[in-house]
Amino acid sequence: MGLFTDFGVAGPYLGQVRGVLLEQAPGAPVLDLMADAPAFHPQAAAYLLAALVPEWPKSMVVVAVVDPGVGGDRLPLIVEVDGRWFVGPDNGLFEMLLRRADHWRCWAVTWRPSRLSASFHGRDLFAPVAARLAQGEPPERIGARRVEPFRPGDWPDDLAEVVYVDCYGNVMTGVRASQVADTTLVRVGASRLGRAGTFSDHPVGMPFWYENSIGLLEVAVNQGSASTVLKLDVGKKIALENV
Repeated sequence: MGLFTDFGVAGPYLGQVRGVLLEQAPGAPVLDLMADAPAFHPQAAAYLLAALVPEWPKSMVVVAVVDPGVGGDRLPLIVEVDGRWFVGPDNGLFEMLLRRADHWRCWAVTWRPSRLSASFHGRDLFAPVAARLAQGEPPERIGARRVEPFRPGDWPDDLAEVVYVDCYGNVMTGVRASQVADTTLVRVGASRLGRAGTFSDHPVGMPFWYENSIGLLEVAVNQGSASTVLKLDVGKKIALENV
Protein backbone atom coordinates (compact mmCIF):
# COMPACT_ATOMS: atom_id res chain seq x y z
CA MET A 1 0.00 0.00 0.00
CA GLY A 2 1.08 3.58 -0.51
CA LEU A 3 0.27 7.06 0.79
CA PHE A 4 0.12 10.17 -1.41
CA THR A 5 -1.02 13.07 0.78
CA ASP A 6 -0.54 16.70 1.71
CA PHE A 7 -0.42 15.79 5.43
CA GLY A 8 3.29 16.50 5.92
CA VAL A 9 5.55 14.46 8.18
CA ALA A 10 5.83 16.78 11.20
CA GLY A 11 2.30 16.43 12.59
CA PRO A 12 0.18 13.48 13.75
CA TYR A 13 -1.80 12.83 10.58
CA LEU A 14 0.47 10.55 8.57
CA GLY A 15 1.12 8.32 11.55
CA GLN A 16 -2.58 7.95 12.30
CA VAL A 17 -3.33 6.83 8.75
CA ARG A 18 -0.39 4.42 8.78
CA GLY A 19 -1.65 3.00 12.06
CA VAL A 20 -5.07 2.19 10.60
CA LEU A 21 -3.50 0.53 7.56
CA LEU A 22 -1.13 -1.56 9.67
CA GLU A 23 -3.93 -2.63 12.03
CA GLN A 24 -6.44 -3.55 9.34
CA ALA A 25 -4.02 -5.02 6.76
CA PRO A 26 -1.15 -6.24 8.95
CA GLY A 27 0.60 -8.22 6.23
CA ALA A 28 0.86 -5.37 3.73
CA PRO A 29 3.84 -2.97 3.72
CA VAL A 30 2.99 0.73 3.71
CA LEU A 31 5.11 3.13 1.66
CA ASP A 32 5.15 6.90 2.11
CA LEU A 33 5.02 7.80 -1.58
CA MET A 34 4.59 11.52 -0.95
CA ALA A 35 3.59 13.42 2.19
CA ASP A 36 3.97 16.98 0.91
CA ALA A 37 1.74 17.02 -2.15
CA PRO A 38 0.49 20.55 -2.95
CA ALA A 39 -1.70 21.46 0.03
CA PHE A 40 -5.30 22.51 -0.74
CA HIS A 41 -4.55 22.16 -4.47
CA PRO A 42 -6.15 19.05 -6.06
CA GLN A 43 -5.45 20.32 -9.57
CA ALA A 44 -1.69 20.68 -9.08
CA ALA A 45 -1.62 17.36 -7.23
CA ALA A 46 -3.45 15.64 -10.10
CA TYR A 47 -0.65 16.41 -12.58
CA LEU A 48 2.00 15.40 -10.07
CA LEU A 49 0.23 12.14 -9.18
CA ALA A 50 -0.09 11.14 -12.83
CA ALA A 51 3.63 11.71 -13.40
CA LEU A 52 4.66 9.68 -10.35
CA VAL A 53 2.44 6.63 -10.84
CA PRO A 54 4.44 4.86 -13.61
CA GLU A 55 7.23 4.18 -11.09
CA TRP A 56 4.91 2.40 -8.64
CA PRO A 57 4.11 -1.35 -8.56
CA LYS A 58 1.23 -2.37 -10.80
CA SER A 59 -0.86 -3.92 -8.01
CA MET A 60 -0.37 -1.12 -5.47
CA VAL A 61 -3.28 0.25 -3.45
CA VAL A 62 -2.81 3.99 -2.85
CA VAL A 63 -4.54 6.27 -0.35
CA ALA A 64 -4.48 9.62 -2.17
CA VAL A 65 -5.60 12.63 -0.16
CA VAL A 66 -5.49 16.28 -1.16
CA ASP A 67 -8.93 17.13 0.08
CA PRO A 68 -9.74 20.75 1.00
CA GLY A 69 -13.45 19.88 0.72
CA VAL A 70 -13.31 17.14 3.36
CA GLY A 71 -16.63 16.74 5.13
CA GLY A 72 -18.53 18.36 2.26
CA ASP A 73 -20.65 16.76 -0.44
CA ARG A 74 -17.85 15.41 -2.66
CA LEU A 75 -17.92 11.62 -2.98
CA PRO A 76 -15.30 9.21 -1.61
CA LEU A 77 -13.98 7.13 -4.51
CA ILE A 78 -12.32 3.86 -5.33
CA VAL A 79 -10.58 4.09 -8.71
CA GLU A 80 -8.83 1.27 -10.56
CA VAL A 81 -6.40 2.56 -13.19
CA ASP A 82 -4.48 0.07 -15.33
CA GLY A 83 -4.22 -2.40 -12.45
CA ARG A 84 -3.43 0.07 -9.66
CA TRP A 85 -6.04 0.99 -7.03
CA PHE A 86 -6.63 4.44 -5.55
CA VAL A 87 -8.89 5.59 -2.72
CA GLY A 88 -9.57 9.28 -2.22
CA PRO A 89 -11.87 12.25 -2.84
CA ASP A 90 -13.86 12.98 -5.99
CA ASN A 91 -12.45 16.46 -6.51
CA GLY A 92 -10.40 16.09 -9.69
CA LEU A 93 -7.39 14.53 -7.97
CA PHE A 94 -7.59 11.48 -10.25
CA GLU A 95 -8.43 13.36 -13.47
CA MET A 96 -5.04 13.15 -15.16
CA LEU A 97 -4.68 9.49 -14.22
CA LEU A 98 -8.00 8.74 -15.90
CA ARG A 99 -7.22 10.88 -18.94
CA ARG A 100 -3.94 9.06 -19.59
CA ALA A 101 -5.12 5.54 -18.70
CA ASP A 102 -5.68 2.66 -21.07
CA HIS A 103 -8.40 1.31 -18.79
CA TRP A 104 -10.12 2.59 -15.67
CA ARG A 105 -13.13 1.94 -13.44
CA CYS A 106 -14.62 4.04 -10.66
CA TRP A 107 -16.85 3.40 -7.65
CA ALA A 108 -18.39 5.72 -5.05
CA VAL A 109 -17.88 4.34 -1.55
CA THR A 110 -21.23 3.89 0.21
CA TRP A 111 -19.81 2.19 3.32
CA ARG A 112 -19.33 4.39 6.37
CA PRO A 113 -17.46 3.55 9.57
CA SER A 114 -19.10 3.88 12.97
CA ARG A 115 -16.65 6.69 13.71
CA LEU A 116 -16.20 9.27 10.95
CA SER A 117 -14.45 12.53 11.72
CA ALA A 118 -15.77 15.47 9.69
CA SER A 119 -12.19 16.55 8.99
CA PHE A 120 -10.17 13.32 8.70
CA HIS A 121 -11.62 11.04 6.06
CA GLY A 122 -8.08 9.91 5.23
CA ARG A 123 -7.89 8.03 8.52
CA ASP A 124 -11.51 7.04 9.10
CA LEU A 125 -12.79 6.29 5.59
CA PHE A 126 -10.09 6.08 2.92
CA ALA A 127 -7.56 4.04 4.94
CA PRO A 128 -10.01 1.27 6.00
CA VAL A 129 -11.27 0.95 2.43
CA ALA A 130 -7.71 0.74 1.10
CA ALA A 131 -6.84 -1.92 3.69
CA ARG A 132 -9.74 -4.08 2.55
CA LEU A 133 -8.79 -3.65 -1.10
CA ALA A 134 -5.23 -4.68 -0.25
CA GLN A 135 -6.60 -7.89 1.26
CA GLY A 136 -8.41 -8.73 -1.94
CA GLU A 137 -11.95 -7.58 -1.23
CA PRO A 138 -13.77 -6.24 -4.31
CA PRO A 139 -15.34 -2.77 -4.12
CA GLU A 140 -18.90 -4.14 -4.15
CA ARG A 141 -18.25 -6.24 -1.04
CA ILE A 142 -16.69 -3.28 0.74
CA GLY A 143 -19.74 -1.18 -0.06
CA ALA A 144 -19.43 0.80 -3.28
CA ARG A 145 -21.37 1.46 -6.46
CA ARG A 146 -20.13 2.21 -9.96
CA VAL A 147 -20.16 5.92 -10.84
CA GLU A 148 -18.76 8.43 -13.29
CA PRO A 149 -16.33 10.65 -11.35
CA PHE A 150 -16.15 14.42 -11.46
CA ARG A 151 -14.31 15.30 -14.70
CA PRO A 152 -12.95 18.88 -14.86
CA GLY A 153 -13.01 19.17 -18.64
CA ASP A 154 -11.43 22.63 -18.68
CA TRP A 155 -8.13 21.34 -17.30
CA PRO A 156 -5.49 21.21 -20.05
CA ASP A 157 -3.57 18.03 -20.87
CA ASP A 158 -0.41 19.85 -19.76
CA LEU A 159 -0.56 22.56 -17.10
CA ALA A 160 1.86 25.48 -17.52
CA GLU A 161 1.95 26.17 -13.80
CA VAL A 162 4.12 25.20 -10.88
CA VAL A 163 2.77 22.02 -9.26
CA TYR A 164 5.55 21.31 -6.75
CA VAL A 165 8.70 22.81 -5.24
CA ASP A 166 11.18 20.31 -3.84
CA CYS A 167 13.57 20.70 -0.90
CA TYR A 168 16.27 22.14 -3.18
CA GLY A 169 13.99 24.80 -4.62
CA ASN A 170 13.63 23.01 -7.95
CA VAL A 171 10.27 23.85 -9.52
CA MET A 172 8.17 21.14 -11.18
CA THR A 173 5.45 22.14 -13.62
CA GLY A 174 2.44 20.23 -14.90
CA VAL A 175 3.91 20.14 -18.41
CA ARG A 176 5.27 16.86 -19.75
CA ALA A 177 8.69 17.60 -21.21
CA SER A 178 7.98 15.20 -24.06
CA GLN A 179 5.34 17.65 -25.30
CA VAL A 180 7.82 20.54 -25.56
CA ALA A 181 10.46 21.15 -28.25
CA ASP A 182 14.10 21.30 -27.20
CA THR A 183 14.29 24.87 -28.50
CA THR A 184 11.36 26.09 -26.39
CA LEU A 185 12.07 28.92 -23.97
CA VAL A 186 10.36 29.11 -20.59
CA ARG A 187 9.41 32.66 -19.64
CA VAL A 188 9.15 33.54 -15.96
CA GLY A 189 8.62 37.24 -15.48
CA ALA A 190 11.44 38.96 -17.37
CA SER A 191 13.57 35.79 -17.52
CA ARG A 192 13.65 33.53 -20.59
CA LEU A 193 15.16 30.14 -19.84
CA GLY A 194 16.62 27.64 -22.27
CA ARG A 195 16.80 23.90 -21.98
CA ALA A 196 19.67 21.96 -20.42
CA GLY A 197 20.36 18.25 -20.26
CA THR A 198 21.26 18.43 -16.58
CA PHE A 199 22.53 20.80 -13.88
CA SER A 200 26.21 20.72 -14.81
CA ASP A 201 25.40 21.98 -18.31
CA HIS A 202 25.07 25.50 -16.86
CA PRO A 203 27.30 27.63 -14.60
CA VAL A 204 26.58 27.73 -10.87
CA GLY A 205 23.71 30.12 -10.17
CA MET A 206 22.29 29.97 -13.71
CA PRO A 207 18.57 29.13 -14.14
CA PHE A 208 17.36 26.77 -16.87
CA TRP A 209 14.71 24.15 -17.58
CA TYR A 210 15.14 20.44 -18.13
CA GLU A 211 13.23 17.14 -18.17
CA ASN A 212 13.20 15.82 -14.62
CA SER A 213 13.28 12.19 -13.49
CA ILE A 214 9.49 11.76 -13.75
CA GLY A 215 9.22 13.35 -17.18
CA LEU A 216 8.01 16.82 -16.20
CA LEU A 217 9.36 20.17 -17.31
CA GLU A 218 11.27 21.46 -14.29
CA VAL A 219 12.85 24.86 -13.71
CA ALA A 220 16.08 24.76 -11.75
CA VAL A 221 19.19 26.72 -10.80
CA ASN A 222 22.55 24.99 -10.70
CA GLN A 223 23.41 24.73 -6.98
CA GLY A 224 20.65 27.18 -6.09
CA SER A 225 16.93 27.56 -5.52
CA ALA A 226 14.85 28.37 -8.59
CA SER A 227 11.89 29.02 -6.31
CA THR A 228 13.80 31.78 -4.50
CA VAL A 229 15.66 33.21 -7.49
CA LEU A 230 12.62 33.36 -9.77
CA LYS A 231 9.97 33.84 -7.04
CA LEU A 232 8.05 30.72 -8.03
CA ASP A 233 5.61 28.73 -5.91
CA VAL A 234 2.74 26.32 -6.48
CA GLY A 235 0.11 27.84 -8.74
CA LYS A 236 2.44 30.37 -10.38
CA LYS A 237 2.08 30.34 -14.17
CA ILE A 238 4.90 30.03 -16.66
CA ALA A 239 4.85 30.77 -20.39
CA LEU A 240 6.28 28.62 -23.17
CA GLU A 241 7.80 30.36 -26.20
CA ASN A 242 8.50 28.39 -29.35
CA VAL A 243 11.56 29.67 -31.21
